[in-house]
Amino acid sequence: MKEMMINNEKVIIRKSIKSDAKALIEYLNVIGGESDYLTFGIGEFELSVEQEEEFIESISKKDNALSIIAEVNGKVIGNLNFSGGPRKRTSHVGEFGISILKEYWGNGIGEELLKYLIDWSKSSGKVRKINLKVRSDNTKGINLYKKLGFIEEGILKRDLYMNGEFYDSILMGLLIN
Repeated sequence: MKEMMINNEKVIIRKSIKSDAKALIEYLNVIGGESDYLTFGIGEFELSVEQEEEFIESISKKDNALSIIAEVNGKVIGNLNFSGGPRKRTSHVGEFGISILKEYWGNGIGEELLKYLIDWSKSSGKVRKINLKVRSDNTKGINLYKKLGFIEEGILKRDLYMNGEFYDSILMGLLIN
C-alpha cells in the first residue's frame, strides 16, 4: 500500500480485492467516456460484477500479474492492471493498462501507479520486462513513460480506429534487472 496527498485528500494506492469489483466496473464505465486514449469507449466495458471478481481473484493468485487501484475516501479514481505471459517462455514479460479519473488528471497519480508496478516487478523475482502500447498522439503518456525509463521499441500502424480515423500505437518497454 502507498499513500499520497492531493488537494488535502488522501489517495491510497493498493492491490485490488474481490470486493472492489462493483466499484471498478462503475469506474471503468465512467472513464470509457473521458478519454480517447483507452482501448474502449463509453459502455464498452461489459464484464459483470461476478466476472470482475473472478478476474481480480485470478490475478491475485499469479506471481506475474498485478491489479491495483487508487482511491479517495473509498472511491476508485485510478486503476492499473498488469499481466505476464501464461507460458514458461513468456511468463517473465507482460503488458499493462492504466487509467485515471479525469478530475484527477495531472496530479501524479498515474506516475505513482507506475512506480508501484515497477517496484512490484523488481521484487517479484519473476517479471523481467514491462511492455505497453500507447497511442502515438498521447504525448503526456509518452513523456511519463520515458521519464520512468521506458524506451520506444516500435510502431503499430493503424492500431486503433475511432470516429472514422486510424491511429498508430507506439510500443514501449522497460527492462527489469
